[in-house]
Amino acid sequence: MRWGFEEKSLSEEKVYKLKELAHKARGDILKMTTVAGSGHPGGSMSSIDIYLTLWLCARVWPNNPYHLDRDRIIISHGHTSPGVYVTLGNLGFFGLDDAIANFRRTASMYEGHVERDIPGVEWGTGNLGQGLSAGCGFALAARLLEKDFHSFVIMSDGEQSKGQVAEARRFARKYNLTNLTVIVDYNLLQLSGPLDQIMPQNIKGNYRADGWEIIEIDGHNHQQIYQALIEAIGNKNSPVVILARTIMGKGVSFMEDKFKYHGSPLSVEECKRALEELGLQEDLDRYFQLRRTTSPPRPKRKRPPEAINVNRGEHLNYGKQEKVANRDAFGNALQNLGNLNKANENATPIAVFDCDLLGSVKTDGFAKSCSDWFFQGGIQEHNMATIAGALSSQGVVVFFSGFGVFGVDETYNQHRLNDINNTNLKLVCTHNGIDVGQDGKTHQCIDYGGIMSNLYGFKIIIPADANQTDKVIRYVATKPGNFFVGVGRSKLPIILSENGQPFFGENYEFTYGRAEILREGDEAAIISAGTLLHKAIEAWQILKEKGHSVMVINIACWSNFDVEVLKKAAKTGVIITYEDHTIKTGLGSMVANFLAENSLSCLFHKLGIKRYVSSGPTEELFKMEGLDTESLVNTVEKIIKDK
Repeated sequence: MRWGFEEKSLSEEKVYKLKELAHKARGDILKMTTVAGSGHPGGSMSSIDIYLTLWLCARVWPNNPYHLDRDRIIISHGHTSPGVYVTLGNLGFFGLDDAIANFRRTASMYEGHVERDIPGVEWGTGNLGQGLSAGCGFALAARLLEKDFHSFVIMSDGEQSKGQVAEARRFARKYNLTNLTVIVDYNLLQLSGPLDQIMPQNIKGNYRADGWEIIEIDGHNHQQIYQALIEAIGNKNSPVVILARTIMGKGVSFMEDKFKYHGSPLSVEECKRALEELGLQEDLDRYFQLRRTTSPPRPKRKRPPEAINVNRGEHLNYGKQEKVANRDAFGNALQNLGNLNKANENATPIAVFDCDLLGSVKTDGFAKSCSDWFFQGGIQEHNMATIAGALSSQGVVVFFSGFGVFGVDETYNQHRLNDINNTNLKLVCTHNGIDVGQDGKTHQCIDYGGIMSNLYGFKIIIPADANQTDKVIRYVATKPGNFFVGVGRSKLPIILSENGQPFFGENYEFTYGRAEILREGDEAAIISAGTLLHKAIEAWQILKEKGHSVMVINIACWSNFDVEVLKKAAKTGVIITYEDHTIKTGLGSMVANFLAENSLSCLFHKLGIKRYVSSGPTEELFKMEGLDTESLVNTVEKIIKDK
């Protein structure tokens, strides 16, 4: 069933049908949450009239929920999942009885907050304040893919106090995302009490100040909801917000306007009383029986993968005498990719997101040559991380770049939600480690390895030099999934093979999960990556001249280790990890875990950052922290002697 937005107003018959459906849906919400003994019925009942009207009229198809031209509907307040599931179940996206009986059940697809696995759900949410940013990402997708679908974001009023919402409002206005409409469920209550007591805010004034068109309606009047949506879709001057005044717990007298029912289901007896008041069938026993006797349902239809067509081009090869920062190699590769694919009308768009750092993170070249694929968000990393993630889920190749402390430390929550939503984000962060130098401890991101390794879907890559960086960037641009690429600030020498040629040069092909033995040896193995790798090779040369045979290994891929190379390293009897990251959760800890899990026995020592480090020139900081070449040589010699 789909009505569309073709008529100026709903007929009396359609209004009547919506009222009937909403009445039934309120009972379904109560049954669902009572059977689960958990959930958020109050907000679901205040939002249900909005949900039913929107899903009935938007361009969505229950029998083809992943149609490329469908409108995107994002539920920002994901705790109203009962209202969403009831809406979708009543409209034929899946079996309603399955949803009612299996809500919040272990291993069921009907989780406590909306998840993207559910047909009809575009974005998994629950972390309040991120939905509008995701909506901006979907709206940008329509523009970049030259589609005319509309993005609708339904939000709670309480979450409007979050800073990320303000960031998203400004971004939407700057880029004039008129294919984006926000509907705020304005019931004036949140989990702990009334809005004006928890955190007073001027929702209407804030949207007006940021240049949005505002429409105010009764959120339980289906005709008003419909006509507001028609007006919003037709507005080509600015994004539109619809402030829909509603009543929490609408429809049941003892629930109405009570914040208690925001996150508290009814007991069985209360639910029976509510169903009697609504005049609906009381069949709770049937749903309890289904919950006990049937298997938890899983999605029957998988979301199809988005097609990507990117020409990775020819590698840029850096000569053996050059010193090039990996961030420069990233910028050069990115600009080259942009130019190549911009010239091909069949290529997948490449979008690049920046937060007022383009000259430092080296996205400025791309910005000049591919300006309509470049998006400047200013100092609002939380918003940009979510927009980038949502856009990457729609068949656009997306790079988001920033300093490590901003792109990782500050935005972990956003990347976690991106990961849960199975995005395809390419997160490239510069200015990592104490290599950052004189900016000091606030800007020295030493913890990104451990942070990003907590996210199950992100693959971590720390390239060794400009040549490997170039190949890594081209690799991730053509591969699905989330990638984190970490590079430093300083210029680095090109890594050479023992015969003096660029190791990662013309004949090298990057393969994820492969480690490289740069120098052979049998007394010990130094394992490093990124900024300090060239120092490990310098140490190897000094140790060789002193009569020691030491292996040097580059591990650029931190999410999948090269088993055979690490086994070979362990056979030397000594492994020293050497990194510009915290020793608590960096490469050393990851290698230690691998050795323990694979019962590989050897002497093991970690060299890395042990504290927050002060400002200073990079080489002086490395020396102060015992990470200069001389300190590495002394450490290796002592361990070899003591073994």
